[in-house]
Amino acid sequence: MDGSPYSSAMPVCWTIAGSDSSGGAGIQADLKTFNGLGVYGCSIITASTAQNTLGVQAILPTPLDHLGAQWSALHGDLPPAALKIGMVGSEATLNWLLDELPTVNACKVFDPVMVSTTGAPLSTDPVLHSKLKALLPLVDVVTPNISEAELLLQRPINNRAAMAEAAGALLQLGAKAVLLKGGHLSDQNHTDGFCQDILATPGHTLWLTSPTIHTLHHHGTGCTLSAALTATMALGYPLQDAAVLAKAYVNQGLLMAPQLGSQPDSCGPLYHGGWPKVEALLPWLTSHYETGLNRPHCPPLDHRLFGVYPIVDRADRLPRLFEAGVELAQLRIKDLSGDALEDEVAQAIALGKHYKRLLFINDHWQLALKYQACGVHLGQDDLQAAEAQQAVAQLADAGIYLGISTHNVSEVAHALAYRPSYIAIGPIHPTTTKAMPHIPQGVNGFRRWRRTLASYPLVAIGGLFLDNAAPLFEAGANAVAVVRDLAQSQDPATRVAAWQRLVGQLQQPDHQQGIAFTP
Repeated sequence: MDGSPYSSAMPVCWTIAGSDSSGGAGIQADLKTFNGLGVYGCSIITASTAQNTLGVQAILPTPLDHLGAQWSALHGDLPPAALKIGMVGSEATLNWLLDELPTVNACKVFDPVMVSTTGAPLSTDPVLHSKLKALLPLVDVVTPNISEAELLLQRPINNRAAMAEAAGALLQLGAKAVLLKGGHLSDQNHTDGFCQDILATPGHTLWLTSPTIHTLHHHGTGCTLSAALTATMALGYPLQDAAVLAKAYVNQGLLMAPQLGSQPDSCGPLYHGGWPKVEALLPWLTSHYETGLNRPHCPPLDHRLFGVYPIVDRADRLPRLFEAGVELAQLRIKDLSGDALEDEVAQAIALGKHYKRLLFINDHWQLALKYQACGVHLGQDDLQAAEAQQAVAQLADAGIYLGISTHNVSEVAHALAYRPSYIAIGPIHPTTTKAMPHIPQGVNGFRRWRRTLASYPLVAIGGLFLDNAAPLFEAGANAVAVVRDLAQSQDPATRVAAWQRLVGQLQQPDHQQGIAFTP
């Protein structure tokens, strides 16, 4: 199975962690996660634990010579694309890791497991937590929960502002990236109903927000998240995308957790399935935690969005498109400013109202508000600037439709934070219209997004013309955005008529939920 647009090979992932006899956490959870996400898992067992859904009964650290034997056996035959470190267990194991980790060229994730889900210490050394900081400069990402971060930093973390400060402090200790999990903070305070994790890199912070999932069966949550992060990074996903996918995988595991254990208060394991399948599992991504807690809700487009969606750079190109039958268009101006820009935007909005068509203004949301535009389309850079100015809330309050461009997993998660009127997916094919560093998603990539983003109208964009658009409509596109197809036509009316015939021949498919990220 290929779980990535970046690689067709099955990568190898290692878990360096303890064994959980109940199968809920440790290497057992890691290997289940690796298998579910389509990577090949190998294990180096640092300790054998006797535990079940009620607690940890015994810990036996692995002798150093056997640790070395496991490492050598794998290193010479199955080198990893990525590895994760979980339970270290002893100072001797820590020192061994400090020597061995620099010898392997792989993405490294460190989950600083110190206490089990049931509260039992997972170390024979009472002060090991103060020594684990030595691993931070050697790994790419560290994934502590609140309690683990408090032990590493020797400070309390009792609110989200303190989470941000703690993530920064871990970066100062040498971590290249920090994914600080906020579930334990949510356990202390359920009043807002959301669980937020923070992803921090030097100079950049993002918050991942999901509704709090209340369940007793959350044994192995931290192991699973770090293993999912390891697997998705091994598949080639960038850190932000991998964090979103890992969070979605854990959300799925919590929601579908089987009720295992002999007692009413048994803490059972997560469910381990395949890739996250539905929109509701995806967290939304914001630059500030407040934005994640207060999502705007843009006006829905319902079924008004369907067909060809031309993008033009001047208002005077709109009348002939509208007269030819185009129902929706976008004004995207990149080469004007000041009064000239404002005049074009004002003229375009007036034309849209005159012809009673859906017209979206690209990026210039302040002018759209001023002249009461029908809709606004924001790219990712403009969306981040708009977040700082609470622009989306203003647009929603004014009843203005919002479309958002996305090119990858994390950008979709960013769009979900604003519940837009539509989401644009692209590029579908290579395009020369503008510089585009993103990998083309193709029809299959679009189809997978259609299956998952079941509640949103989707616009396909990037390298699309009349002769290659039919598969996108068949895959569930509500609209196909085009720049050159109509702009280069000598007879726009005839070209629009051809588009309308194409759309008329295709019945809009039922949008079924399904796997979004793997074929």
